[in-house]
Amino acid sequence: MNSNAIILFDGVCNLCNNSVQFIIKRDQKAYFKFASLQSDAGTALAADHQIPDDVDSILFVKAGKVYTESSAIVRIARHLDGAWKLAAAAWVIPRPIRNKMYRYVAKNRYRWFGRQNECMLPSPALKERFL
Repeated sequence: MNSNAIILFDGVCNLCNNSVQFIIKRDQKAYFKFASLQSDAGTALAADHQIPDDVDSILFVKAGKVYTESSAIVRIARHLDGAWKLAAAAWVIPRPIRNKMYRYVAKNRYRWFGRQNECMLPSPALKERFL
C-alpha cells in the first residue's frame, strides 16, 4: 500500500485516538501512516495480513509483518522523535509480562477512557497520513 510503516487502530477508542495524536506530534518526518480498523483501508489491510476480526487494538504493519500488543507499541516507540525513543527499552521486559500489562489496559480502555460513536476524521492537514 505504501513504503511507510502503518499503524492500525480502533477508531472508536478514545485511548487509541489519543495515542494516534500523540504519535503524530512525535513523528515529524511522517514515518507512519494510519488507518482505523473500521475503515475500508483498515479492513483491507486486516484481510491481507489475516488479522482476526476480534483484534481491535493498535497494530503495527511494516515490511509485510504485523506486530501486535506490546511488540507493536515498542516498535512504534523506536521511531518517535526525541526521548520517546527510550520507551523502546521496554523490549528488555519479557514479552509475556509486557503483553499481560498491555491486555489489562486494552481490556479496560473503554471504561477508563471512553469510546466514540464514530471514527475520528483527520484534519485536512493530516488527511494524507491516513489511508
